[in-house]
Amino acid sequence: MKIIIAPDSFKESLTAFQAAKAVESGFKKIFPDAHYDLIPMADGGEGTVQAMIQSASGSLISCMVTGPLGQPVEATFGLLNDNSTAVLEMAAASGLPLVRPDQRNPMFTTTFGTGELIKSALDHGAKKIIIGIGGSATVDGGAGAIQALGAKLLDENGSPIPHGGRGLKKLAKIDLTDFDPRIAQTEILIASDVDNPLTGPKGAARVFGPQKGATPEMIEILDQNLKHYANVIRDQLGIDIESAPGSGAAGGLGAALLAFCRAKLESGSLLVAKTVNLTNRLKNANLCLTGEGQIDSQSVHGKVCHRVAQLAHAQNIPAIALVGSIGKDAHLTIPPLTAYFSLINRPMELNHAIHHADDLLTDLAEQVARTLTLCFPTSNIEH
Repeated sequence: MKIIIAPDSFKESLTAFQAAKAVESGFKKIFPDAHYDLIPMADGGEGTVQAMIQSASGSLISCMVTGPLGQPVEATFGLLNDNSTAVLEMAAASGLPLVRPDQRNPMFTTTFGTGELIKSALDHGAKKIIIGIGGSATVDGGAGAIQALGAKLLDENGSPIPHGGRGLKKLAKIDLTDFDPRIAQTEILIASDVDNPLTGPKGAARVFGPQKGATPEMIEILDQNLKHYANVIRDQLGIDIESAPGSGAAGGLGAALLAFCRAKLESGSLLVAKTVNLTNRLKNANLCLTGEGQIDSQSVHGKVCHRVAQLAHAQNIPAIALVGSIGKDAHLTIPPLTAYFSLINRPMELNHAIHHADDLLTDLAEQVARTLTLCFPTSNIEH
């Protein structure tokens, strides 16, 4: 009997690998001789590097980069075992957790460190770079990242524009003379399920600005600055990124990667699934188990549980989700999911569930496994 275990992380409690191990532990109590293939998953956000390194083999590389407010930050990216594919999370260099709540201000925060992280990946021989772009502290249109890669973004006096969203309004000239030539020879993929445009009601400033510390007044300024930024890029590079789906991701970093690096935007969960070879690993499986912190109506928009279930369903493999909680309209995930179960087995505080998620998930997995003995009697398991 072959069982695939491919969960996402459980936010604030379990990494994807820890969740997979907990599910395996519970199932082994009932099916000790089954073959288990643990495939930690992610959707491009937090935990993507760790999941892909553990699923596809590889190594972690650390380097010092510039943090969102200019402070030095130690950031880590992954290099897969082909030694030519790098996986990084922009949040490692330019993420919201790197800025104290009382200092969050997207008028000043920069993605410069993300550009430095990309440069480090190139220095380590990467020919393909996968960038997860969730959790940013920035609304600078990715200008900082592009500057770190050698582009000169100049004002009307020929001076570099300031870092942060405030500097975009001063952009008058783009000089790519010293832009890193390796970028043109590198395949860059953006792992994100955000399809927001750069500007407007659903743009980077209005939708995501408040969580990064933007006041209503800042939001208006940032949206206008991003519009100006897009206009200059269109006029000087001939590329229209203002309304491109995903250009508003990570405070506009999506726009910069699309315009300057000719990156391609892909669903984060699908991109991770491809990289860890999930479809092939599902072949001849009897069962697929997945999971995440909460399953709800948003899960059908590229979240891990739904993506894994889709790939399993395509091969007629039943897929069951073991989750932290069940939210509104979770039933929309069936099919492709066969069923879903919550680890909340009695009334409890959220903090208790978070701090005891490992044991609760193991117990849930055991009970699901016991139920499945109706379909897979333990005495008939294939060795």
